[in-house]
Amino acid sequence: MGYLANRGRSTLSLAEPSADLSNAALVRRMLALAWKYRFGCLQIIALQALLLALSVAGLTMLGAAIDVIRHAAVAGSPSPQFPFGLAPPAEWTPWQTALAAAGVVLGIGLVRALLQFALALVVAHVVQLGIVVALRRQVYDKLQRLGFRFFDKHTTGSIINRVTGDVQSVRLFVDGVVIPVVMVLLSLALYFVYMLQLHVGLTLACLATMPLTWLLSVRFSRRVRPAYEKNRDLVDHMVLTLTENIRGVHVVKGFGREPEEVAKFERASGAVRSQQHWIFGQVSIYTPTVEMLSALNQAVLLGYGGWLVIQCALPLGTGLIVFSGLLQQFSAQVTRVAGIINSVQQSLTGARRVFEILDAPVEIRSPADPVPEPKITGALKFENVSFAYDGVTPVLENISLDIRPGQCIALVGTTGAGKTTLLSLIPRFYDPTAGRIMLDGVDLKRYDVDDLRRAIGVVFQESFLFNDTIAANIAFGRPDATEEQIETAATIASADEFIAAYPERYETKLREGGSNLSGGQRQRLAIARALLLAPPILLMDDPTAAVDPRTEHEILDAMEQAMQGRTTIVVAHRLSMLRRADLVVVLDDGKIVDMGTHDELMQRAGPYRKAARIQVDFNDPEALGRAS
Repeated sequence: MGYLANRGRSTLSLAEPSADLSNAALVRRMLALAWKYRFGCLQIIALQALLLALSVAGLTMLGAAIDVIRHAAVAGSPSPQFPFGLAPPAEWTPWQTALAAAGVVLGIGLVRALLQFALALVVAHVVQLGIVVALRRQVYDKLQRLGFRFFDKHTTGSIINRVTGDVQSVRLFVDGVVIPVVMVLLSLALYFVYMLQLHVGLTLACLATMPLTWLLSVRFSRRVRPAYEKNRDLVDHMVLTLTENIRGVHVVKGFGREPEEVAKFERASGAVRSQQHWIFGQVSIYTPTVEMLSALNQAVLLGYGGWLVIQCALPLGTGLIVFSGLLQQFSAQVTRVAGIINSVQQSLTGARRVFEILDAPVEIRSPADPVPEPKITGALKFENVSFAYDGVTPVLENISLDIRPGQCIALVGTTGAGKTTLLSLIPRFYDPTAGRIMLDGVDLKRYDVDDLRRAIGVVFQESFLFNDTIAANIAFGRPDATEEQIETAATIASADEFIAAYPERYETKLREGGSNLSGGQRQRLAIARALLLAPPILLMDDPTAAVDPRTEHEILDAMEQAMQGRTTIVVAHRLSMLRRADLVVVLDDGKIVDMGTHDELMQRAGPYRKAARIQVDFNDPEALGRAS
């Protein structure tokens, strides 16, 4: 995501870092999320409450019908008691009454079907189309505003997994925890009151195992919580293995390492499988145990409840049968607690990782009162600048450098000398740990970040191109550019010639990463993309690295035109580029150890002349003379 980060200011409020959040704090934040969608959640709860009421009504009507049939079939059996104060007309036969009850039960079933259809639509609208979409957008928006440090710290697989799987885990808290908890409490209260109304003693006897069920649920929750946290890390590793293999497919095939890569992915996937197998094992032990306790309750019901029916202390239909149905539903709701606990653990694990992104500090910010958008000339000044990625180990130390407008500066040095880091400080991808950088006499931190970056064109060593048209890639930083402006930028970057060779020219669709272009063509498009901004400052990070001489010549021609009239800072190693620079700055171990023109540096002993002599083609006397 690199240089695409930090486009615009963050509008998200910062909170305490999620790594420090307790489970209670995470629950509070997810409850706040549910509260934001409270009207949709209330619709879901209302529909489920109606379904619950209809379920009880249907069960009661079924019990009444059984009592009617028993009274007609068994002489001396108790008269049926009809629910809700309803009673059939006196002239109705038992058969007519039973048929009427069957019709009511059927009608209730049809209404329940319609309500369940409506419930599915509301849940999809509120959860999948509302919460998930909004949360993913919020997380993705925050990712665009985070600094490079966040991406340095987290792998691509972990970030992708947070935007996809972990967001779903947070969603699960709403439709898998909050709403079910409300419904479980409502259902248990309704069933409990109804059973008490039927027979207090039978209710207490059948529910005697509930405390044990609760203790089992608490123990289960504590046991599986660490496993869910570890599972997310294992999934991150699996996703990282997959993405690395896809991105490095040419290397894998080039070295014939397909079997080893398959084995590596199988190990990563197997680790996830083993972890999930353990979790499923715990669930498989917990659920049957709770169901066994429910079966014990049913045994108590048949023994004690059957005796009450025989003693005519409890009706068969509206008593024992209805009580049995209520007890089954009660037990099912208690068993459902296991699923809710399961969802809680998944939600907490996913929420902590999602909130880590949402709570991550936006390090690079625009000031409250930025300098009005100025006419930048490109004068840069580094004043004792130091920088450390970890805040401790310096990568740059006491860099002082004065760059005049329109000047071309070449940075040279060994790998790890700090060249790319120095470039990254200018557009504020990072801020200096010490010292400051001035642009036209103003501290970079005084500029609006967007204004500053629009004044700087950046060409990376391996520039990324999007799966879009050539025109869209060139106009990425300025999507409102006209066709003429796009073609002008491409011409200056020496890209127009190869673009014209395509039948669709600027509307040619590029493959992922621009894989249908050569390295030189990709770099020239990257230069065109930077030039379209008409930036007074141009930064180039070794754009001719790892290309052949012909491609290097093409890129250098493009750079030659691009550098006209603008301050240019380029990381370079080739003499062909270093000779073009007005000033060559030699870096070593994060410090400036020498500077001057190419000719001046070649006149004195030092790391520059030593490195330059190694590059000289001794078969070319002219090149040897130029280098010496």
